[in-house]
Amino acid sequence: MSSDSKKEAFRKYLEASGVLDALTKVLVALYEENEKPPIALEFIQRNLGGPTTAEYDRLKAEKEALQVKYEELLKLHEDACKKLQEHQLATEQEPIGTL
Repeated sequence: MSSDSKKEAFRKYLEASGVLDALTKVLVALYEENEKPPIALEFIQRNLGGPTTAEYDRLKAEKEALQVKYEELLKLHEDACKKLQEHQLATEQEPIGTL
């Protein structure tokens, strides 16, 4: 397959999947901005539905905090299951009282 035919096939793929339309709309919106944003890439990311760098950092910190909380809760759960199992074993081994 020649280089030109590969390029054409890729262009058709981008067009069929809607990528060209989405990029065109975002670039037109950027062009029509009266005050150009200081970071054009963030403008493009935000308009394509992605988070800004600040949002990404906030979400990453939130994820890390939730991971710590999950690990704490998992440890508590494991400890509670162990205590329950020990209690069940102790209850099974207790002699039944005589009447």
